[in-house]
Amino acid sequence: MDRIATGQPLAPADLAGQEDFDLGFATTAELDPLEDWPGQDRALGALRLAAETSHDDFNLYVLGTPGTGRHSATRKVLEQAAAARPLPADRVYVNRFDDPRRPVAMELPPGRAVELRDTVRKVVNDLANDIPAIFESEDYQTRRRAIEDTYSERHETAMGALADMARERGLAIVRTPMGFGVAPRKGEEILPPDEYEKLPPADRARLDAAIDEVRARLEDILKDLPKGMKAQRREVEELNISMAREGVDAALAEALERFAEHAAVTGHLQAMRADMIDNAELFLIREDGPQAGAFPVATSRHYLKPQFQRYAVNVMVSHDPATASGAPIVEEGLPTLANLIGRIEYSSDQGALVTNFTMIRPGALHRANGGFLILDAMQILTEPLAWDALKRSLKSGEVTIYSAGERFSLISTETLDPDPMPLRLRVVLVGERRLYYLLAALDPDFGRLFKLEADFDDRMPRTGESAQLFARLIGTMARTDGMRPVAADGVARMLTESLRLSEDAERFTLNLAALGDILREADHWAGKAGAEAIRSDDIETAVAAADRRAGRLRELGQEAIARATLLIDTEGARVGQINALSVLEIGKTRFGRPTRVSARVRMGAGKLVDIEREAELGGPIHSKGVMILSGYLAGHYAPDLPMSLWASVVFEQSYGGVEGDSASAAELVALLSALADLPIDQSFAVTGSVNQFGDVQAIGGVNEKVEGFFDTCAARGLTGRQGVLIPVANVKHLVLRPRVRAAMDGGRFRVIPIASIDEGIALLTGRPAGARGADGAFPADSVNGRVEARLTAFAEARRRFGQKPDTSEDRN
Repeated sequence: MDRIATGQPLAPADLAGQEDFDLGFATTAELDPLEDWPGQDRALGALRLAAETSHDDFNLYVLGTPGTGRHSATRKVLEQAAAARPLPADRVYVNRFDDPRRPVAMELPPGRAVELRDTVRKVVNDLANDIPAIFESEDYQTRRRAIEDTYSERHETAMGALADMARERGLAIVRTPMGFGVAPRKGEEILPPDEYEKLPPADRARLDAAIDEVRARLEDILKDLPKGMKAQRREVEELNISMAREGVDAALAEALERFAEHAAVTGHLQAMRADMIDNAELFLIREDGPQAGAFPVATSRHYLKPQFQRYAVNVMVSHDPATASGAPIVEEGLPTLANLIGRIEYSSDQGALVTNFTMIRPGALHRANGGFLILDAMQILTEPLAWDALKRSLKSGEVTIYSAGERFSLISTETLDPDPMPLRLRVVLVGERRLYYLLAALDPDFGRLFKLEADFDDRMPRTGESAQLFARLIGTMARTDGMRPVAADGVARMLTESLRLSEDAERFTLNLAALGDILREADHWAGKAGAEAIRSDDIETAVAAADRRAGRLRELGQEAIARATLLIDTEGARVGQINALSVLEIGKTRFGRPTRVSARVRMGAGKLVDIEREAELGGPIHSKGVMILSGYLAGHYAPDLPMSLWASVVFEQSYGGVEGDSASAAELVALLSALADLPIDQSFAVTGSVNQFGDVQAIGGVNEKVEGFFDTCAARGLTGRQGVLIPVANVKHLVLRPRVRAAMDGGRFRVIPIASIDEGIALLTGRPAGARGADGAFPADSVNGRVEARLTAFAEARRRFGQKPDTSEDRN
């Protein structure tokens, strides 16, 4: 943009518009799709570095304004990098048979975790059929009966010899409720006690001695019986183990062969083999009641039965090479502690909470292991313990599962302590710039763990090349979302709106979300009109409709001015009164509104009263702007005299907070008008900040401010004198709505750039500001001359007021 002349209304050639775009196509259907994001080379370079480097701690923070394509660009770059990476390993948890509280973590090649799980299920199902069959087999029954018969025969032989011995001595072995006993006999009958008493003493003594001998021998036999039964059980157990071993070995043979190259798996299978052999009765538990005998008939044959959970394989993460390729990309939308590092679930058993290794559930870190994890920075920081858990995992290089209750010792339920799983992945945080800088300043771990930042630009310089890129981008957006192609004039109107959204006629916005919303609504209007392409009128309709939907508050403000509820003058002249401009932003609504600023002066002690600050309605930046006015007055006028001014400045009819310094130029002009006693033309509004040297500086929201005053003037009727004074530095930011541009082109409304307060005060009062001459004084009738004369008069009056008359008598 050429150098702008200050103090003169802007001409149409001074403003950027859609007529400045030379696109050279009919519709975007003729353009090649755009594969990348324009204007984001710096951010995309950081994304690619994070995605491609293998070094630890090169995690990434993607920062920028929402809507600039941060998420879509991040996912696309990561997808390209992930496709070139190998599938990561599968991860499982299995039982540690000697300590079930500490499940074992194992790593397998991609796809083999499910294979291991299914193989173990088959082993369990096979054994549920085979082991009962083994113990029901004729071979087993024969061998077991042989063992039992051996010990039974041994006992019967001993008892038979004892019976013969007792018979030889005239005794009999009888069974009583208390066990076995020895009694004298008479023939084949037991000798009654009364007949025993009638026997001669010698016969009784002989019988008593024989009874003691037989009873001693009986006791020896009975003492040996438990030992025999124990030996019998031992031999039966050895037989059971031998038979179970044969079945288990047969069932596990295929599994051991299939996973022979994986030492961890074969080690677990061997441990499982030993446990199955030791607990073969698990395969014989009946469903209809408690176990009947050591090895009853089997009816439980399914791996889902509770007794078989000890042999399960809990697949945490599995990648099937047949259906997946490359590294995983996981985007966790709710990064709670459990969703991040996993959790251990519990079930209720008779009122008690119980768990086992099959109830361990994976988190996002498990699923993204070996690939990329995308997280929203604000969400993970607001979830309790989640940020700390992420940092711990990244620093240690492993994922440890725990709960918030464990961390704070809030639960006493017995839980698990599973092995941590090795972790190697790239974490990408997406968030706002402010959050990034806060983390960098306040979290010492952040800079070490997140060494890269991808800073997405909000705007892109306006050039012929960038306009073509944007045209391709708009065409790509329309094609991707299934919309109509966009005609050349529609693209030009979109580019103008892009300038408007960036608040800079020399920069295109990179807020793709906002542009996409406009394009989709324009496609709707084009469809209603039956058009084959989206044209400029459709874009304009969409923009106007969006403004109208969000315009209720703006219209209420204009209505209040039109009905004189808010006092704003747009004609005439007033001393110490000026129209300042402010921008109100409520939700998605952003609009400008004029506000009356007034100033009053009198002699005083050099105090400039900011009424907004005194009423605690002014923010610190606004207060700073008012203080700058004091610096300007003190340095510009009557430097050799004490400042003897009392002045007050206020935003009239302002009932809320006031912040920002964009009205400081208007406040200074009002103050100078009051000091010079010169009226200000109320046809103008003024915006801009000012420094201590009187230079007018750029402000934000210049388009909304100009349009806000224009709407007020248009409602009352444009006279051709009305206009807005803006800082010359803001001319390059002007992308005004067509209604304002049309009025400017027709000479019915003016936008005048100024570079200094002197230029502004001259335009507003119609009198030269005045510059100091060779004698160091301002021209007497200039604005500055009148101000300095007024301040000098205040100083003189204050000096005279401070002098006390001499009332002492002359004694000479």
